[in-house]
Amino acid sequence: MEIRSALDTDATRVAEVYLASRKALVSFAPLAHSDSNVREWICEILIPSGGVTVGIIDDDIVGMMAIATDDKGYGWIDHLYLDPLFVGRGLGSELLLHGLDNLPRPVRLYTFAENANATRFYERHGFRPIEYGDGSENEEGCPDILYELE
Repeated sequence: MEIRSALDTDATRVAEVYLASRKALVSFAPLAHSDSNVREWICEILIPSGGVTVGIIDDDIVGMMAIATDDKGYGWIDHLYLDPLFVGRGLGSELLLHGLDNLPRPVRLYTFAENANATRFYERHGFRPIEYGDGSENEEGCPDILYELE
C-alpha cells in the first residue's frame, strides 16, 4: 500500500471511504450529519486543514487517517477508516504506524465502546483505555473510550 498526504482532488474518494466504513462497520453509531454535509466537511475543512493521509492500492484510495497535535502537545488520531472491502489485511496497521511515526507522545484517540474490532485493534497496538464516556460528549450519543499510547 502506498501512503501519502491527501490532496484536494482526493476529497470525493476520502468521503466515500469514510461513509462506507462508518455505515458498514460502525452502524450502531448513527451519523450525526447527512452524507452531503460529511462530503462538504471533508472537502472544505478536513483535507485543507492538513494531517490527512490516504492509503492507496492499485491507484484507488482504500483508507484514510486524520492526525493532529493539540495545544497541550498530545498527538491525536482523529479518524482512521478503511474501505470495508479492505479490512483485515493489515492496512489499518500500516496507516496507524505511519501516523504514530508523525505524532508526538502521548497519542490519544477515541473509539466507540461498542466497536469491539476497534478496541481490539488499538489495544493490540499498545493503546490503553484511560477514560470511559457515556456518549454525552460526542455527536452520536454513543458510549466511548479515550485511549492513550505513551
